[in-house]
Order: sequence, then structure tokens, then C-alpha cells
Amino acid sequence: MKKTICSPKAPGAIGSYSQAVEANGMVFVSGQLPIDAATGVMAEGAEAQARQSLENMKHILEEAGLDMSNIVKTTVFLADMSLFADMNKVYATYFDGAFPARSAVAVKALPKDALVEIECIAVR
Repeated sequence: MKKTICSPKAPGAIGSYSQAVEANGMVFVSGQLPIDAATGVMAEGAEAQARQSLENMKHILEEAGLDMSNIVKTTVFLADMSLFADMNKVYATYFDGAFPARSAVAVKALPKDALVEIECIAVR
């Protein structure tokens, strides 16, 4: 059985996808752009964008009754690999103890010209 998860505290989907989907105790959170849902404004700079993307992810997980400790895998998309250190500095503050598995890749471009986008998989 599949359940769609949507948080009003995270920006709405800008395409034909869900913020997150739960199936068999696993929650798949779509890539989160660094947009503040309350203002519609995108954060500036890699650190602020990483923080906002992670906050959006956190809000979606909370809507599912989970938190950051439930994350087992993340994928970080960067507009340029030179942004990795700034993103990583913020990323590390969102997890206690064991970090989830992670991939970080540089891509040609991100939606809305973002510098950072982050997605995750969490388990109950």
C-alpha cells in the first residue's frame, strides 16, 4: 500500500510528483529545493540553501511522524562540487550519531537555478 505525504511547511511540488510517498514502512522524500514555504523565497548561498533544503525535508518527515534519525540514505545534488564543503558543514549539524548513507553529485543545473537540492529515504 502506498500513501502520499504532504506538509504545508515545505514548498509544494513544482511538477507532477509528490513531496513524499510511503510504501512498506519506507518514506521516499523527493528532492527538496531551498525554498521557504511561508515566503516562497529561495535562500541565498550554499550553506543557507543546504539548511533550507534540510528544513523542508525535516517538515515532510514530521508530517509522516518521523524525524531525521529515521533517514537511512540521502542524495545531495550540487550545482558545482566547489559547494560541497559549505553544504557538508550544515548537513553534519542535522544528524546525531551515525550518519545516513549519502551520495553527493554535481549536476549541470537544478530547478529554479538552485545551488543545492537534497532528497532522502527514511524508514519507520
